[in-house]
Amino acid sequence: MKQILNELERKMKKTIESYENELSGVRAGRANPQVLDKLTVDYYGTETPIKQVASISVPEARLLVIQPWDISLIKPIEKVLLKSDLGITPSNDGKVIRLPFPALTEDRRKELVKVVKGYSENAKVSIRNLRRESLEKLKKMLKDKEISEDELAQAEENVQKVVDKFTKEIEEITKKKEKELMEI
Repeated sequence: MKQILNELERKMKKTIESYENELSGVRAGRANPQVLDKLTVDYYGTETPIKQVASISVPEARLLVIQPWDISLIKPIEKVLLKSDLGITPSNDGKVIRLPFPALTEDRRKELVKVVKGYSENAKVSIRNLRRESLEKLKKMLKDKEISEDELAQAEENVQKVVDKFTKEIEEITKKKEKELMEI
C-alpha cells in the first residue's frame, strides 16, 4: 500500500513539473527564452531545438535575440518562428534574428488566461487518472486478499488526500500565472 502511495506522489509530481513546463511557454509580455523551447529547426536533416543551434539572449525586457552559430540557419529559424503560434514577427539582419515582444492587449491576455486554464484542466485530468489507477490497484489487492476492507478504506482516504494536495497546488500555480498575465 505504501508503495502505491509513493508511486502516486512521484507521478503527480511529474504531472506538476509537466504543467509548469507548459506554462513557461505561455508568454506574459516579457521576452522569455523558454517560449522557444518547443520550437525545432531542420539542422542537416535532424529536427533540433533552436536553443541547441543558436545563442539566445534577452538584451531588453521585450526583445529576444537569436544568433545562430551557423549563419545558414537564419532563414530556417525565421520560417519556424513565423509558423509558430507565438504571434511575433521576427526580423533578421543577416546575422541575428530579433523577436520584439509587443505589449499584450487586454483581449490577448484573456486568451492566454483561457490557454492557462486549459493546461490547468489537463493537469487535473491527469491527476484524476492517476487517482483512478491507484484505486484500481488497491481494489485488486483487496480482491487478491492482500489487504482488508478497513485497510482499503484507509488507503483510499490517503489517496484522496494526495490528490487534494496536488489539485490545490495546480490551482495555486494557475492563479499565480493568471495574475502575472493580467498585471502586465
